[in-house]
Amino acid sequence: MRIVSTIAIATLGLIACSTARTSTGGNNSPAAASTAPQTNWMSLFDGKTLNGWHTYGRKAPTSAWTVSDGAIYFNPQLKEKGRETISNDLVTDGEFENFDLKYDWKIAKNGNSGLIFWVQEDTAKFKQTYHTGPEMQVLDNEGHPDGKIIKHRAGNLYDLIAGKEGVAAGPGEWNHAEIISNKGKLEFILNGVSVLTTNYGDDNWKQMIAGSKFKQWPAFATIFKGHFALQDHGNEVWYKNIMVKQL
Repeated sequence: MRIVSTIAIATLGLIACSTARTSTGGNNSPAAASTAPQTNWMSLFDGKTLNGWHTYGRKAPTSAWTVSDGAIYFNPQLKEKGRETISNDLVTDGEFENFDLKYDWKIAKNGNSGLIFWVQEDTAKFKQTYHTGPEMQVLDNEGHPDGKIIKHRAGNLYDLIAGKEGVAAGPGEWNHAEIISNKGKLEFILNGVSVLTTNYGDDNWKQMIAGSKFKQWPAFATIFKGHFALQDHGNEVWYKNIMVKQL
Protein backbone atom coordinates (compact mmCIF):
# COMPACT_ATOMS: atom_id res chain seq x y z
CA MET A 1 0.00 0.00 0.00
CA ARG A 2 2.82 2.40 0.80
CA ILE A 3 4.45 1.70 -2.59
CA VAL A 4 1.17 2.35 -4.41
CA SER A 5 0.56 5.56 -2.43
CA THR A 6 4.05 6.79 -3.19
CA ILE A 7 3.58 6.16 -6.91
CA ALA A 8 0.21 7.93 -6.86
CA ILE A 9 1.64 10.98 -5.10
CA ALA A 10 4.55 11.18 -7.53
CA THR A 11 2.17 10.90 -10.48
CA LEU A 12 -0.02 13.72 -9.12
CA GLY A 13 3.11 15.85 -8.65
CA LEU A 14 4.14 15.38 -12.27
CA ILE A 15 0.64 16.30 -13.46
CA ALA A 16 0.66 19.44 -11.31
CA CYS A 17 4.05 20.53 -12.66
CA SER A 18 2.87 19.95 -16.22
CA THR A 19 -0.30 21.92 -15.58
CA ALA A 20 1.65 24.83 -14.11
CA ARG A 21 3.93 24.95 -17.13
CA THR A 22 0.94 24.90 -19.47
CA SER A 23 -0.88 27.70 -17.65
CA THR A 24 2.10 30.06 -17.74
CA GLY A 25 2.77 29.09 -21.33
CA GLY A 26 6.55 29.63 -21.23
CA ASN A 27 8.16 32.25 -23.45
CA ASN A 28 6.13 31.27 -26.53
CA SER A 29 2.62 31.57 -25.08
CA PRO A 30 0.23 34.40 -25.99
CA ALA A 31 0.08 35.44 -22.35
CA ALA A 32 3.83 35.83 -22.16
CA ALA A 33 3.90 37.79 -25.42
CA SER A 34 1.25 40.23 -24.24
CA THR A 35 3.09 41.02 -21.01
CA ALA A 36 6.59 41.22 -22.51
CA PRO A 37 8.12 44.73 -22.33
CA GLN A 38 8.17 46.71 -25.57
CA THR A 39 11.84 47.35 -26.32
CA ASN A 40 11.69 48.25 -30.01
CA TRP A 41 11.51 52.05 -29.50
CA MET A 42 14.77 53.80 -30.24
CA SER A 43 15.71 57.24 -28.92
CA LEU A 44 17.04 59.63 -31.55
CA PHE A 45 18.07 62.30 -29.02
CA ASP A 46 19.80 61.66 -25.70
CA GLY A 47 18.81 65.02 -24.21
CA LYS A 48 22.43 66.11 -23.83
CA THR A 49 24.24 65.97 -27.17
CA LEU A 50 23.55 66.07 -30.90
CA ASN A 51 25.04 62.61 -31.38
CA GLY A 52 23.29 60.93 -34.31
CA TRP A 53 22.52 64.24 -36.04
CA HIS A 54 24.28 66.48 -38.55
CA THR A 55 23.45 69.48 -40.69
CA TYR A 56 22.28 68.55 -44.17
CA GLY A 57 25.30 68.00 -46.42
CA ARG A 58 27.74 68.25 -43.50
CA LYS A 59 29.37 65.71 -41.20
CA ALA A 60 28.36 67.55 -38.02
CA PRO A 61 25.77 70.09 -36.84
CA THR A 62 26.37 73.76 -37.64
CA SER A 63 26.66 76.21 -34.74
CA ALA A 64 23.00 77.33 -34.78
CA TRP A 65 21.90 73.89 -33.60
CA THR A 66 22.64 73.22 -29.92
CA VAL A 67 21.16 71.49 -26.87
CA SER A 68 19.40 73.71 -24.32
CA ASP A 69 17.50 72.52 -21.23
CA GLY A 70 17.22 68.98 -22.55
CA ALA A 71 15.97 69.98 -25.99
CA ILE A 72 17.43 70.47 -29.47
CA TYR A 73 17.38 74.23 -29.96
CA PHE A 74 17.78 76.30 -33.11
CA ASN A 75 19.16 79.82 -32.63
CA PRO A 76 18.86 81.81 -35.87
CA GLN A 77 21.33 84.44 -34.61
CA LEU A 78 24.10 81.83 -34.78
CA LYS A 79 23.38 80.70 -38.31
CA GLU A 80 26.38 80.67 -40.62
CA LYS A 81 26.36 83.09 -43.53
CA GLY A 82 26.00 81.50 -46.93
CA ARG A 83 23.70 78.68 -45.81
CA GLU A 84 20.74 80.17 -47.67
CA THR A 85 21.55 78.35 -50.90
CA ILE A 86 21.71 74.93 -49.22
CA SER A 87 19.64 73.58 -46.36
CA ASN A 88 20.73 74.28 -42.79
CA ASP A 89 18.27 71.70 -41.48
CA LEU A 90 19.41 69.21 -38.86
CA VAL A 91 19.05 65.63 -40.10
CA THR A 92 19.40 62.19 -38.61
CA ASP A 93 22.42 60.11 -39.47
CA GLY A 94 20.13 57.14 -40.07
CA GLU A 95 17.39 56.54 -42.61
CA PHE A 96 13.98 55.09 -41.80
CA GLU A 97 11.22 53.24 -43.64
CA ASN A 98 7.86 52.10 -42.22
CA PHE A 99 8.12 53.87 -38.88
CA ASP A 100 6.27 55.37 -35.94
CA LEU A 101 7.98 58.64 -34.94
CA LYS A 102 7.12 60.53 -31.75
CA TYR A 103 8.53 63.90 -30.71
CA ASP A 104 7.73 67.09 -28.81
CA TRP A 105 8.07 70.57 -30.32
CA LYS A 106 7.82 74.15 -29.15
CA ILE A 107 7.91 77.19 -31.43
CA ALA A 108 8.76 80.80 -30.62
CA LYS A 109 6.16 83.53 -31.06
CA ASN A 110 5.54 84.20 -34.77
CA GLY A 111 7.76 81.20 -35.55
CA ASN A 112 7.83 78.56 -38.27
CA SER A 113 9.60 75.19 -38.54
CA GLY A 114 8.70 71.59 -39.36
CA LEU A 115 9.59 67.92 -39.16
CA ILE A 116 10.50 66.67 -42.64
CA PHE A 117 10.71 62.94 -43.41
CA TRP A 118 11.86 60.65 -46.26
CA VAL A 119 14.69 63.14 -46.92
CA GLN A 120 17.21 62.08 -49.58
CA GLU A 121 20.61 63.53 -48.76
CA ASP A 122 22.19 64.09 -52.15
CA THR A 123 23.38 67.69 -52.19
CA ALA A 124 24.52 67.44 -55.80
CA LYS A 125 20.87 66.96 -56.81
CA PHE A 126 18.87 68.46 -53.96
CA LYS A 127 19.84 71.69 -52.19
CA GLN A 128 16.98 71.57 -49.67
CA THR A 129 15.48 68.79 -47.56
CA TYR A 130 12.00 69.72 -48.81
CA HIS A 131 13.00 68.97 -52.39
CA THR A 132 12.47 65.30 -51.51
CA GLY A 133 10.74 65.10 -48.11
CA PRO A 134 7.19 66.05 -47.04
CA GLU A 135 6.63 67.94 -43.79
CA MET A 136 4.48 67.92 -40.69
CA GLN A 137 4.15 71.66 -40.08
CA VAL A 138 5.38 73.38 -36.90
CA LEU A 139 3.93 76.89 -36.61
CA ASP A 140 2.60 79.68 -34.45
CA ASN A 141 -0.77 79.61 -36.19
CA GLU A 142 -1.92 83.00 -34.98
CA GLY A 143 1.38 84.85 -35.24
CA HIS A 144 2.94 83.65 -38.50
CA PRO A 145 1.56 84.59 -41.96
CA ASP A 146 1.47 80.92 -42.98
CA GLY A 147 -1.26 80.42 -40.39
CA LYS A 148 -3.66 82.22 -42.75
CA ILE A 149 -3.09 79.66 -45.51
CA ILE A 150 -5.04 76.42 -45.49
CA LYS A 151 -2.70 73.39 -45.51
CA HIS A 152 0.07 75.50 -43.93
CA ARG A 153 -1.03 75.36 -40.29
CA ALA A 154 0.49 73.38 -37.41
CA GLY A 155 -0.03 69.65 -37.77
CA ASN A 156 -0.81 69.85 -41.51
CA LEU A 157 0.87 67.79 -44.18
CA TYR A 158 2.40 71.00 -45.46
CA ASP A 159 0.78 72.31 -48.66
CA LEU A 160 -0.87 68.93 -49.29
CA ILE A 161 -3.51 68.17 -46.63
CA ALA A 162 -5.08 70.34 -43.93
CA GLY A 163 -5.58 68.60 -40.59
CA LYS A 164 -8.12 69.00 -37.81
CA GLU A 165 -8.21 72.46 -36.27
CA GLY A 166 -7.99 73.57 -32.65
CA VAL A 167 -5.42 70.99 -31.60
CA ALA A 168 -2.07 72.83 -31.57
CA ALA A 169 -0.83 74.63 -28.45
CA GLY A 170 0.31 78.24 -28.76
CA PRO A 171 3.86 79.62 -29.03
CA GLY A 172 6.14 78.78 -26.12
CA GLU A 173 4.08 75.68 -25.24
CA TRP A 174 5.03 72.08 -25.87
CA ASN A 175 3.17 69.97 -28.40
CA HIS A 176 3.38 66.20 -28.71
CA ALA A 177 3.45 64.99 -32.33
CA GLU A 178 3.50 61.60 -34.01
CA ILE A 179 4.02 60.53 -37.61
CA ILE A 180 3.16 56.97 -38.63
CA SER A 181 4.31 55.93 -42.08
CA ASN A 182 3.68 52.28 -42.88
CA LYS A 183 3.31 50.47 -46.19
CA GLY A 184 1.36 53.13 -48.03
CA LYS A 185 -0.52 54.56 -45.04
CA LEU A 186 0.33 57.90 -43.42
CA GLU A 187 -1.13 59.31 -40.20
CA PHE A 188 -0.38 62.51 -38.28
CA ILE A 189 -1.25 62.75 -34.58
CA LEU A 190 -0.98 65.99 -32.62
CA ASN A 191 -1.52 66.22 -28.87
CA GLY A 192 -3.30 62.87 -28.86
CA VAL A 193 -5.66 63.71 -31.75
CA SER A 194 -5.42 62.02 -35.15
CA VAL A 195 -5.42 65.15 -37.31
CA LEU A 196 -5.12 63.49 -40.72
CA THR A 197 -4.70 60.18 -42.52
CA THR A 198 -3.95 59.46 -46.16
CA ASN A 199 -2.41 56.95 -48.53
CA TYR A 200 0.91 57.65 -50.21
CA GLY A 201 2.37 56.53 -53.51
CA ASP A 202 -0.99 56.06 -55.25
CA ASP A 203 -2.59 58.14 -58.01
CA ASN A 204 -4.32 60.46 -55.54
CA TRP A 205 -0.97 61.12 -53.84
CA LYS A 206 0.60 62.00 -57.17
CA GLN A 207 -2.32 64.30 -58.03
CA MET A 208 -1.98 66.12 -54.70
CA ILE A 209 1.69 66.77 -55.39
CA ALA A 210 0.92 67.93 -58.94
CA GLY A 211 -1.42 70.55 -57.47
CA SER A 212 1.06 71.77 -54.85
CA LYS A 213 4.15 73.97 -54.71
CA PHE A 214 6.25 70.79 -54.76
CA LYS A 215 5.39 69.89 -58.36
CA GLN A 216 8.58 71.67 -59.49
CA TRP A 217 10.72 68.99 -57.80
CA PRO A 218 10.17 65.61 -59.55
CA ALA A 219 11.74 63.58 -56.72
CA PHE A 220 9.50 65.04 -54.02
CA ALA A 221 7.84 62.32 -51.89
CA THR A 222 8.60 59.54 -54.36
CA ILE A 223 11.02 57.55 -52.18
CA PHE A 224 9.46 56.39 -48.92
CA LYS A 225 12.65 55.79 -46.97
CA GLY A 226 15.02 58.53 -45.82
CA HIS A 227 16.28 60.83 -43.10
CA PHE A 228 14.28 62.91 -40.62
CA ALA A 229 15.02 66.64 -40.68
CA LEU A 230 14.33 69.46 -38.22
CA GLN A 231 13.75 72.58 -40.27
CA ASP A 232 15.59 75.87 -40.03
CA HIS A 233 12.96 78.40 -41.08
CA GLY A 234 14.80 81.31 -39.49
CA ASN A 235 12.96 81.18 -36.15
CA GLU A 236 13.70 79.79 -32.70
CA VAL A 237 12.36 76.26 -32.24
CA TRP A 238 12.87 73.40 -29.77
CA TYR A 239 12.52 69.61 -30.15
CA LYS A 240 12.82 66.86 -27.55
CA ASN A 241 11.71 63.29 -26.64
CA ILE A 242 12.38 62.12 -30.20
CA MET A 243 11.67 58.37 -30.47
CA VAL A 244 11.20 56.04 -33.42
CA LYS A 245 9.94 52.50 -33.83
CA GLN A 246 10.49 50.55 -37.02
CA LEU A 247 7.26 48.92 -38.20
